[in-house]
Amino acid sequence: MSGNQWGPPPGQYPQQPPQGQYPPPGQPWPQQQPQYGAPQYGAPQYPPPPGQPQFGWGPAPGGPPPRRKKGGGAKVALTVVGVIVVGVVGLVGVSSALKQNGSDDGPYSSRPNPTYSSTYGSSPSYSPTMERPTARATNPPSRPPTTKPVVRPTAPRTTPTKKPVVVSNLDVVARNRLYKAGAMRSVNCKESKARPSTYAGATANYKNLWNCLNRAWPSMVTKSGSKFRPPSVRTFTGTITTPCGGWNDSGPPFYCPSTETIYMNLTEDVGNYNQYPQNSPRVWARMWMLHQFAHEYGHHVQQLTGIMSASWRMEYQAPSTAKELEISRRLELQASCFSDIFIGANRNSYPIKGQSAKEWRWLIGNVTDKKNDHGDAANHKYWALRGFNSRSPSACNTYVVSPKKVQ
Repeated sequence: MSGNQWGPPPGQYPQQPPQGQYPPPGQPWPQQQPQYGAPQYGAPQYPPPPGQPQFGWGPAPGGPPPRRKKGGGAKVALTVVGVIVVGVVGLVGVSSALKQNGSDDGPYSSRPNPTYSSTYGSSPSYSPTMERPTARATNPPSRPPTTKPVVRPTAPRTTPTKKPVVVSNLDVVARNRLYKAGAMRSVNCKESKARPSTYAGATANYKNLWNCLNRAWPSMVTKSGSKFRPPSVRTFTGTITTPCGGWNDSGPPFYCPSTETIYMNLTEDVGNYNQYPQNSPRVWARMWMLHQFAHEYGHHVQQLTGIMSASWRMEYQAPSTAKELEISRRLELQASCFSDIFIGANRNSYPIKGQSAKEWRWLIGNVTDKKNDHGDAANHKYWALRGFNSRSPSACNTYVVSPKKVQ
């Protein structure tokens, strides 16, 4: 901040005659030239020289100080009328100077001039009309009001600043708004008529399920405050390279969050269906495809709502390998619960009845967890049934239960 804002530069005030000095005897008193107009505070330059810094956050208010006219105020009034005329001229001169100070200088400004505005607010402006006095004038010229309105200072209003809300990883996974989305409604999903005896038949099944799930989950995700995006789906055989690493068809299907893509293993699916010619194994193979695809779609829902990223951060920060595996099981068991929300909501149209219901129940209760990162058979069945029966994400909050429920 420039010091000029608190008054004119030192040494610029009009000099007064020396005090205490008397003229020699017989010599007349020296005549002092009267000072009229506003004091001059230096000669500003318009525009400023190149490289000269500007003051504050913009051009200085007002324009250059008023220039003194030649001979202005040099004569001494001799009559009362003359005194009034000179007073009028002086008032008009000051008014003109103020108008000049309020003119627009353009984008350039010199060093700022002293500011005269009141800190208690501005007084009402007025422009008095002065008539030239004549011998016939009976009424004195109008004068501006001598009283000024009293403006009391008020304390500035302060708006309390809101502290940013810090959301922890535990908040995201355990208190996600998805749990309040309510029960999923049926979208009348029906099983594809194509049978997964070939790669084309298996792909047709997944495309059908993809369309159904894209109609079932958007309203749920939107209610959670997140934006819905359908995932991409890629079927593969042999070896495949993805942003999440290289995989081959000897392993299970998987979901890659970096591209939001579901990868389904056709070799496994077609092999399961063609392994036995009997009806029950083929029904089991179809239920396997249904549950696996809906499970990987459940991971996509976790990705959209922030649960997946927060859960992985918790794994990374886990103090031990045992705790890391526990968090992984919570994520995987929830994805299976989300899977069976969809299956339960569409149980009548798909349908999950007769042999299909029998094979589905056997499937959810007979899983293997060699790496101890997906959950054992008993807990998998527990969470699958919760999703199937409730059809609501509120039943799938695996992050608030004891470790025994996610073994």
